[in-house]
Amino acid sequence: MKHILITGACGQLGNEMQLQAAHAPEYRWFFTDVAAAEPTADRPFAVTTLDITDQFAVEAFVQKNAIDTIVNCAAYTAVDRAESDEAKALMLNATAPGYLAAAIARRGGNIIQISTDYVFDGTAHTPYTEEQPACPASAYGRTKLAGEEAVAAATDGAMIIRTAWLYSRFGSNFVKTMLRLGREKSELGVIFDQIGTPTYARDLAAVILTAIQRGIRPGIYHFTNEGVTSWYDFTLAIHRLAGITTCRVRPLHTAEYPTPATRPHYSVLDKTKLKQTYAIDIPHWQDSLGECIKELTSNPSE
Repeated sequence: MKHILITGACGQLGNEMQLQAAHAPEYRWFFTDVAAAEPTADRPFAVTTLDITDQFAVEAFVQKNAIDTIVNCAAYTAVDRAESDEAKALMLNATAPGYLAAAIARRGGNIIQISTDYVFDGTAHTPYTEEQPACPASAYGRTKLAGEEAVAAATDGAMIIRTAWLYSRFGSNFVKTMLRLGREKSELGVIFDQIGTPTYARDLAAVILTAIQRGIRPGIYHFTNEGVTSWYDFTLAIHRLAGITTCRVRPLHTAEYPTPATRPHYSVLDKTKLKQTYAIDIPHWQDSLGECIKELTSNPSE
């Protein structure tokens, strides 16, 4: 029986990995985060404490529990705050993944490291492939790229999955924010000149489980849902699917909504490599968004 460690188990992707794990009893699962958490009705696993920035704690946990595979869902994701707190972002996004990768390498296992579209500067006009040179334009992007490099340097058994615009019914995310603001406000301005693809964390978690079941093949891969949109059109779809009709959504230029961090204007990721490697079909973003909206409607407390 393989032993699988999920770090960052209380985040969006970590919670979705719990749901996937409930349907994969052929593995023994270990879920950790910076703080412990008790099981709930729909998150059936206990979460234990593990500080992944503590190299000795990581090594001890991996060896004690005979971990074969690590899925690192933990990250510093405060994009704007990272501009003034890059050292902390680097610790969580690069140094800590390096510790995880080194620990699993000593056991001859694999690590799946989650990365981001922010490793690209967004100046392209066609979908980014895994072979294109990374060129981050923000502190967050730099630290995530450093994480990719640290993991790859520590082990030959690393699968790096870059994703974008992640959301789910767990935690804080763009979908939940737009639902709240749509119900609270009569008018809302949203950026229309940043283009990408939303990713339902449940779909990403399902792909991760597929990779584990079919065999982790090291390398860099891209995963989002299918299709392309802007934040503005994404918001319109969120409101339409949720039945919100009282909020007018206005398109804004990026320059009208300045932020500390530079965001990619175009960050569509080419998913051909992952689809061909694992022979999978990926849902369109609007279909997956509809599923998430249904989840949020039936679980409004999340």
